[in-house]
Amino acid sequence: MNPFNYKRRLTSETRVGKVVIGGDNPIRIQSMTNTNTNDTDGSAEQVIRIVQAGADLVRLTAQGVREAENLRNIKAKLHESGYNTPLVADIHFNPRAAEAAAKIVEKVRVNPGNFVDRVKSFEHLEYSDEEYAQEIEKIRSKLVPLLNICKEHGTALRIGVNHGSLSDRIMSRFGDTPEGMVESCMEFLHICVEENFKDIVISIKASNTIVMTKTVRLLTDRMEKEDLAFPFHLGVTEAGDAEDGRIKSAVGIGSLLADGIGETIRVSLSEDPEREIPVAKKLVEYIMQRQNHEPITATASPKFSPYSTDRRKTYVVENIGGDQVPVVISDRSAGNFELDAHFLPDYIYAGASIPENAPRAIPLIVDVEGWTGLKKTYPLFSNHLSVNELIVEIENNQASIKFIRTSFSDLNEKFLHFLKQRSDLVLILTSNHLNAVGEQKAFFHKLLDAETETPVIVEHQYGEDEREDLQIKSGADFGAIFLDGFGNGISLRNSGTIALTAIDAYMFGILQASRLRTSKTEFISCPSCGRTLFDLQTTVAHIKKSTSHLKNLKIGVMGCIVNGPGEMADADYGYVGAEKGKVSLYKKKECIEKNIPSEQAVDHLIKLIKDNGDWLEPET
Repeated sequence: MNPFNYKRRLTSETRVGKVVIGGDNPIRIQSMTNTNTNDTDGSAEQVIRIVQAGADLVRLTAQGVREAENLRNIKAKLHESGYNTPLVADIHFNPRAAEAAAKIVEKVRVNPGNFVDRVKSFEHLEYSDEEYAQEIEKIRSKLVPLLNICKEHGTALRIGVNHGSLSDRIMSRFGDTPEGMVESCMEFLHICVEENFKDIVISIKASNTIVMTKTVRLLTDRMEKEDLAFPFHLGVTEAGDAEDGRIKSAVGIGSLLADGIGETIRVSLSEDPEREIPVAKKLVEYIMQRQNHEPITATASPKFSPYSTDRRKTYVVENIGGDQVPVVISDRSAGNFELDAHFLPDYIYAGASIPENAPRAIPLIVDVEGWTGLKKTYPLFSNHLSVNELIVEIENNQASIKFIRTSFSDLNEKFLHFLKQRSDLVLILTSNHLNAVGEQKAFFHKLLDAETETPVIVEHQYGEDEREDLQIKSGADFGAIFLDGFGNGISLRNSGTIALTAIDAYMFGILQASRLRTSKTEFISCPSCGRTLFDLQTTVAHIKKSTSHLKNLKIGVMGCIVNGPGEMADADYGYVGAEKGKVSLYKKKECIEKNIPSEQAVDHLIKLIKDNGDWLEPET
């Protein structure tokens, strides 16, 4: 994996019906139905809508043998309508359903966390090595019959590990860690390899984008060491809906695609599944534009680990750097100073001079030629100066923070030496390279090697008129930098027609999706499927309307128990489908109230938040 120069990872090929995943084939797009799999007509109609939107594969849940068997009727209905898109059966807790589905559809997804192991109880279990080996044999006894059926029928297998459904056995030995997720996958993968079964796709999913990216990288490394190169399916689970879902998916999936990892993807949104497809296609198309770019000459720093969650060490300049949350810089150089009180930037870039209508409550950054020394204003030095000229100008300036707009090509030895002598500088890092993310990563690696601790604001420039396009592109670009532990702030500039207040909100959203700064309630909501036990979209909208003013809370909204308590384990409160029309409420991992009628459940959730002292009345 080259962190600077984009190149797709070379993988083996996995055949899923008429579609081949991996190798030199295009990155495949997929989604999942949210209909009842026993509803043949409704499921077939939704599959058709997903395929018409551009999906290469479609997944359906099969929670029991009855649902698995009905996949035959859905498939026949699709064939009658002229659709031969491969179908994937999604299995949890039920090896018999997997075996039935494997005789019908082109691929079966199993979850190592619950294919054999019991429902997660968060109970710590102690195993001797011998007892642990016996548990692996239990897996083998259930998995090998499925593999034999898959071989007979030409059915592929996805080994799909979810952060939220690691078994108690894995959790007890490895903890809730990337290493545990990797081991959960490798247990199944080793059995497949021993049985000479190779039509495999791997997925490692989490709602936490840092956990997701680090674990996929760790598993890639583990497989390479064992001379395995199976293709990856990428996705961020429970990403949510609307702006948040798009940004969070772009941050997580885009970061790995930028590494060259990922042969098929799903953008999981709490919306109609066909709406996921255009988002996924835009994300893939954007990353693929980097192919065959001009090479970036750089060397990976030995001080950097792609598996670590540590952030680059920097000094502190007022509210920038150190352990402080990354700052938001809003470009208002066009003279528009309309602001959203919910997403106030930390700094405003005013341009060449300070207009009379510029706000005085927010610190201003102004080009050094127009800086007059006013209180709460700071100069911006341009990288068009030579290093010698820049040094002279900075040494003659009395501002407490001196911003310098710079790029990778400026980072020579003299400039690095100068940076190391100062503790009042903040760099604003730009790039015009086709692979701007790779060039910016090269910049940070060079800073690491030089042991330079200057804080850096990451900046990207776009020209978008469509909000979704900007959310996807900026999420992918900034996320790839932030998830590597780089960056002390964000500056998103756009020359298109999108409102500046919306752009400010996107910057805060990217930081939140990158797990760096919380500015609003985070809703960890699943995308819905045939297991969902209530109207997910309506419920998410209702909960958002009632609780979105609680800025420092995470609220999980899960359609069923499969990933519910686990995937939302770091959420403060959880709302989980228990049975048809009934909901259970959680505080952290603890179930507080069971089987509440769904029409009363939101009111009960609000009461639970109030009873625990986390409620604030919304501002009027």
